[in-house]
Amino acid sequence: MVKKKTESIHVPDAPHRPGDETKFEQWSWKPEDLNRLDIECSVDDAINHATGLVRVLDDDHEAKGEWNPNLTSEELILGLEHMLRMRIFDERMMKMQRTGKLSFYMRSFGEEAIAIAQTMALKNQDWLFPTYRQPGAQFVRGRDMVSMICHCIGNEEDNVKGRQMPVHYTYREGRYISVSSPVGTQFSQAVGVALASKYKELDEVTITWIGDGASAEGDYHYALNFASIFKAPVILNVVNNQWAISTHSNFASNNQNFAIRGIPYGIPSIRVDGNDFLALYSVTKWARERAAKNLGPTHIEVLTYRAGAHSSSDDPSRYRPKDSNDFWPGGDPIERLKLHLVQTNNWSEKMHKELEERIDSEVMDAYKEAVKFGDLANGPYPSSDAIFTEVYETPPWHLLEQWDEMKRWRDE
Repeated sequence: MVKKKTESIHVPDAPHRPGDETKFEQWSWKPEDLNRLDIECSVDDAINHATGLVRVLDDDHEAKGEWNPNLTSEELILGLEHMLRMRIFDERMMKMQRTGKLSFYMRSFGEEAIAIAQTMALKNQDWLFPTYRQPGAQFVRGRDMVSMICHCIGNEEDNVKGRQMPVHYTYREGRYISVSSPVGTQFSQAVGVALASKYKELDEVTITWIGDGASAEGDYHYALNFASIFKAPVILNVVNNQWAISTHSNFASNNQNFAIRGIPYGIPSIRVDGNDFLALYSVTKWARERAAKNLGPTHIEVLTYRAGAHSSSDDPSRYRPKDSNDFWPGGDPIERLKLHLVQTNNWSEKMHKELEERIDSEVMDAYKEAVKFGDLANGPYPSSDAIFTEVYETPPWHLLEQWDEMKRWRDE
């Protein structure tokens, strides 16, 4: 029997590998290209917004187009301060990790605008279901840096009591739901909470984020389907930062457009420049207005680039050119907002330098305060009793037996 010759399976590869010259296609999209959609728009009305790119800041850092949210200079400066705080905090935490004071860390380098601009566009009662690259939302909601560092160290003041890896924050007061290591889980959970808010007739909207790689998980599709059918007041973000650790986004989507995936589910979908603070704020504000008027979910692709390593355990120079982030057409979110403020005579290089120095001092002071409660090497750590607490109001008998057994082993 003669076997028929078959084509080999196509396996995509990243567009740039170490040693290659990085070349990104320059964006043709302009801020004036896309109109601000009506709140009651149809899915078909949003197709151009899913295939295009919503921008507000142009290449000369001017705010243009219908999506301009017309924020005050005070609001923009606050956003810039939050982003700088996130970047400086990340840098200090990485230094702590490299010197053995933290076991693991993940930065938001190049993606600071996403969580910060989008959370600023929401109301304080709205629920946040983040990934590990949205810790900046906690700054917007007022979390203390000492508390964040205690969690990362895992000392006795860790509010998660050692149950999670570092940077897997949870912040009850800010409605910031625990980050999950298994990717994708938060999407379905966010839809469930949004439906609960709707059932209770509360003025609450839920927002969640997922990575481009995690969008290949079933949880992503389950969430879109449920959100569409039941008109959940939820904002579903796919953060397309081009890389899922060392796997390029072309493994998750053949056409390299994630926004368009929401259209077949009947959800208005928008692709937005993820390094444009104003565009992110405006699109999220619009999506919240839709959700609050019982018009259902919005699906957003946040187009950005992971400027640094996936985590402290990753070396991106092994799978992509070292300088690849320097060529990203979206630039740096902090630099873009800074230059916009400078151009409008609301900011200066001197003011920027002074703000950096003040925040750096704040982070150092917070670290010094946090280690008073224990460090990674020496403790004290959360009690082992925490394994059995805060799950049940009254632990069932079989857990009580295990708890007693653990105590005997510990005491011996």
